Amino acid sequence: MSRITLLLIFFTTSFVFSQEKNKDFFVDANYFYGTILRHNKDISHLVKAHPDGFIVGFNRKTYGAERWQQEYNYPDWGFSFVHQNANYDVLGENYGLYGHFNFYFLKQNLFFRIGQGIAYNTNPFDFETNFKNNAYGSHFLSSTYLMLNYNKQNIFKNFGVQAGIALVHYSNGNFKAPNSSTNAFTLNLGVQYSVADETQEYISDSLPKKISEPIKYNFVIRGGLNESDYLNLGQHPFFVISAFADKRLSYKSTLQLGADFFYLPFLKKEIEYLSIAFPSAGVKGDEDFKRVGIFAGHELHINKLAVVSQVGYYVYYPYDFEGRTYFRVGLKYYLTEKLFSAITLKSHGAKVEGVEFGVGIRI
Repeated sequence: MSRITLLLIFFTTSFVFSQEKNKDFFVDANYFYGTILRHNKDISHLVKAHPDGFIVGFNRKTYGAERWQQEYNYPDWGFSFVHQNANYDVLGENYGLYGHFNFYFLKQNLFFRIGQGIAYNTNPFDFETNFKNNAYGSHFLSSTYLMLNYNKQNIFKNFGVQAGIALVHYSNGNFKAPNSSTNAFTLNLGVQYSVADETQEYISDSLPKKISEPIKYNFVIRGGLNESDYLNLGQHPFFVISAFADKRLSYKSTLQLGADFFYLPFLKKEIEYLSIAFPSAGVKGDEDFKRVGIFAGHELHINKLAVVSQVGYYVYYPYDFEGRTYFRVGLKYYLTEKLFSAITLKSHGAKVEGVEFGVGIRI
């Protein structure tokens, strides 16, 4: 199930952040209306109507009690609920729970929110009852939403308004086929209610600009379940072993360089199937389903959480599947200075291959 534990990571992170003494928070409610983007020609038949819905959020304010809050201009953290109605019965409706951050700009008048969570779809793909829905292969989906809003707080007493744009993404990360996914681009308008301590002041310390740290070496074991795009080939476990060196450049940024070994049984089933069902495809059936890649990456640190982004290239590529370039994005949570957990999404461009759950060590 695509990135399903990201929400748990946010819950854990939020518990850590809750050590703050302030009790300031605000709630917001937004109505949105938009369109489903044709990011993939395979979903053209699903773009029939304009989705609408609402986003309700609980937001805890920060004032700089910890360094990460000052580094990121005093962001909020919180939880949100999103309901999206595609207004097309084939796609059904989605209900999602998320953890999110709000990052502020322009003297706190503009905020960018990123939320990650789990959604439930009411009408996924079914051979007999809903074969047209090739976007969602399962009831439970991973979901990400991005929101850019202009907001004015406390216009009338504790009430404020906000408005802007949002992008809502649903996918199960190839946990179960089919999985063409959807992206809804929307306009939103909302209200907010604030409960704040007017005496609370922002803390602004003189922070050290440099972090001196030697090159570190990382070893990660990842795994998960995925399925070929050819239906009825079954779900299969996969494993990835990664080794890389990293160098922390600043409080926020770390660069990485390393290699991956991929053990992908779903490719084995696909190779066997194509060699028999489509002999003209040129697949012999004995091609190796394993791969080796090299990658470069970056970590953006937010307290004990880190946003990971990597781009890789297969140097061992015996079977042609979605091209030699791959991408990995996701989250890491540092349990200690040396031990971390991770959940990442591996893709080839816009085509998701699978979700990787991992643990690692940094020495």
